[in-house]
Amino acid sequence: MKKSHPLRRIVLAGAATVSGIVLLLTLKPSSDPAAASAEGTPQGQQSVAPQGSGGVQAGNGGDQTLTGDVVKTDYGNVQVRITMSGGKITSAAAIEAPSGGRSTEVSTNSVPKLNQAAIQTGSADIDAVSGATYTSGGYKKSLQSALDKAGSSSATGGGSGGTTGGGSADASGSTGGSTGGSTGGGAAQAKTLTGTAVTTDYGPVQVRITVTGGKITKAEAVQSPSGGRSTQISGDAVPKLNQAAVAAGSADIDAVSGATYTSGGYKESLQSALDQAGG
Repeated sequence: MKKSHPLRRIVLAGAATVSGIVLLLTLKPSSDPAAASAEGTPQGQQSVAPQGSGGVQAGNGGDQTLTGDVVKTDYGNVQVRITMSGGKITSAAAIEAPSGGRSTEVSTNSVPKLNQAAIQTGSADIDAVSGATYTSGGYKKSLQSALDKAGSSSATGGGSGGTTGGGSADASGSTGGSTGGSTGGGAAQAKTLTGTAVTTDYGPVQVRITVTGGKITKAEAVQSPSGGRSTQISGDAVPKLNQAAVAAGSADIDAVSGATYTSGGYKESLQSALDQAGG
């Protein structure tokens, strides 16, 4: 067949067309957008794992912030927030305190002292600030509720530092700052007991004591008459009554001169606390 024969040109043209189609079919899958989407990750976009899941929550030894209950007092609400680390109170603050008029001055003076005392004792077993009986009482109740949320193990300071271990929240409160050398689980565990509130002509009196080994190791008035002259009388009489209770080891203590009603209420509340201890 001659090279210029028409049939030869037709055959060559057909062969070229078929080769072109085959070539196109071979190249098409590499550039098909559907194939790219089927991989599950868009082109040019990098998959990123979620962040922040492990950087905020602390481990077993991390800080723990706890907010106590709001406690209503005659002069306003008191609410305490604490930070605990390793079972110990590392920070304490009153996020609510009585304010307005004289209350602002009282809170400004007493709250920093109460915060410091909470950190030092590691419990709610702290002394009331003179002249701030109601604020102190509310603070201690709110502080205790915050410690209760941490559990008794947190309230005992994690059992470290030589404090008595395995006791209740009340026991830990009294031993947190005073029995650093005692051993855990011993027979002479401390108990904190609160007497009944006794109403007097000048206001209620309520006593809280710590008993260790059958002896009063600490006494405090969580309520005492206040306002006007009563504040001055309580500020003078209560410390003397506390000291007398510890020294006598009973409610058989002398009344403080000039504070007959407060002394009588104190002794009655102290006796009710001792009755709870079986003494």
